[in-house]
Amino acid sequence: MATTIADTTTAGRAPAQGAGFLFRAAAPEEVFTPEDLSEEQRAIAKTADEFWQSEVAPKLEAIQHQAPGVATALLRRAAELGLTSVVIPEEYGGMGLDFTSAAVVTEALGRDGSFAAWLGAHSGIGTLPLLFFGTEDQKQRYLPKLASGEMIAAYCLSEAHAGSDALAARTTAVLTEDGRHYRLNGQKMWITNGGAADLYTVFAKVNEKLTAFLVERRFPGVKQGAEEKKMGIKGSSTCAIYLDNVLVPVENRLGEPGRGHVIAFNILNLGRLTLGPGTVGSAKAVLAASLGYAKERVAFGKPIAGFGLIQHKLAEMAARTFASESVSYRVEGMVTKAAGELDWRDPAAGSRVLKAAEEFAIECSFVKVFASEVLDYVVDEGVQIHGGYGYHQDYLVERAYRDSRINRIFEGTNEINRLLATGMLLKRAQKNQIPLLEAVKKLQAQLLDPLSTAGGGKPAEGALAEQAKKVALFLLGISYMQFGPAIEQQQEVLAAISDVMMYAFVLESCVARTAKLGVRGRNAAAYTTLFAHQAMNEVERVAAEAVAVCSEGDTRRTNLAVLRKLTRREVADVVTLRREAAKRLVEHGKYLV
Repeated sequence: MATTIADTTTAGRAPAQGAGFLFRAAAPEEVFTPEDLSEEQRAIAKTADEFWQSEVAPKLEAIQHQAPGVATALLRRAAELGLTSVVIPEEYGGMGLDFTSAAVVTEALGRDGSFAAWLGAHSGIGTLPLLFFGTEDQKQRYLPKLASGEMIAAYCLSEAHAGSDALAARTTAVLTEDGRHYRLNGQKMWITNGGAADLYTVFAKVNEKLTAFLVERRFPGVKQGAEEKKMGIKGSSTCAIYLDNVLVPVENRLGEPGRGHVIAFNILNLGRLTLGPGTVGSAKAVLAASLGYAKERVAFGKPIAGFGLIQHKLAEMAARTFASESVSYRVEGMVTKAAGELDWRDPAAGSRVLKAAEEFAIECSFVKVFASEVLDYVVDEGVQIHGGYGYHQDYLVERAYRDSRINRIFEGTNEINRLLATGMLLKRAQKNQIPLLEAVKKLQAQLLDPLSTAGGGKPAEGALAEQAKKVALFLLGISYMQFGPAIEQQQEVLAAISDVMMYAFVLESCVARTAKLGVRGRNAAAYTTLFAHQAMNEVERVAAEAVAVCSEGDTRRTNLAVLRKLTRREVADVVTLRREAAKRLVEHGKYLV
């Protein structure tokens, strides 16, 4: 089945460019939102939700205690419904749809961290390397079995001494004398689905160059370690995989020798994007549980949902979930649009998807960092609302609190992604792929004009997003002036710039979505104002720290004065906004836009 961009977005938009948001404001019609989902995508989401409610939710306790066969049986049941093979082409037993369609499934089934791990490791990082880089023979042999759930997949990249630094892997692959096999030796760590997978994508060094292989569990010499005792996602399978003189047929080498890093980094990039909708699904579930508890729990003669500080928490949980949802689907739409018409019968379809994801790699990193940290905020406040009961294993929020923590480590740590985002921006600028230098010079000229104003005199959230972009450009200018090419060694400064860009991008996503909703967006408007307040506070805080390390004396004082000008804003009555938003949330008992 071919899926065109017209199915999910409005036609006729100007082509987007990675990091382009920094140089021009996006019009609302350019931004894909959950309200733009097609009927087909909504139907898939409904199927996933019904599967969750009827089959997964009743077995969550069994999953948590790793009752034998429960999680894998549910994974295979999901496969029967097509929920694990949304993007696998029809000729291999899948649905042949786009990644936005997969995102709605990820959100619907992301409400429990353990089951989300089973699903994501199988249909995401476990299957996508084969889909994008496999030969026709490899796809014919394995994709139908992965689509049907006959085989479960896992991804073996991490090692004891090679986590974020994947190229430091020590597992080796040596071609046998007869040229028919590679002999693999080594150990892989933290392998999700490791205890039940039938097919592993294993990365090993061939002549010191990273290469990928398709390794079946049944191959002699493949052994799994004991299940790891984890803080969270206890119902998922995580174990070491040992490779002891494993003979892997040369036909099972995935991609070209020495090109394993290309596979690894592309798949991790897509994983970062996918993590967004999954955390949104979990955040909505925790918010609903917290609303239910706040309505039922009585203290001092009335439900705690009526207390101002509880309303504060509920409203902020919803506002940040809205922001996470908005940016996640915006980037899903950007990648889908850039990939163009997706007909999996076209041999170039996969490469177009990867090229699109690579184009928006900076934005994918933003999704990963922001969405994981929003979920951490939501689960923490959920526990606080529940009080002592939030610390008890009988309540969903206790499990969600522990499960959430892994998301800041999955798919490259948030620290690595913060460095990657600004690092990729600087590299693109050096290659003249983006007009960064021109934008910095233009801003510097504006700052010298005493008549210029940071936000054009408009206190609206859209103007605040533009101000945040200017702060990012300002930091890029003064940091490069101070450190030159050595800026790459200033991790704290790079991370601060990434945070400012991220908040600008997320806020712009909220503003555009609210504008598209129009009069229907009463809740969205409140969420956007609340998020703008929080975002600008963070922008000002991290930017001030960066200014301090990039300058000193009178120059520092001047730069801080410029920062104050760029972050000048009117403060909205956020207390009243929170109270009103919370009342609507309590009335409906769930997240709503």
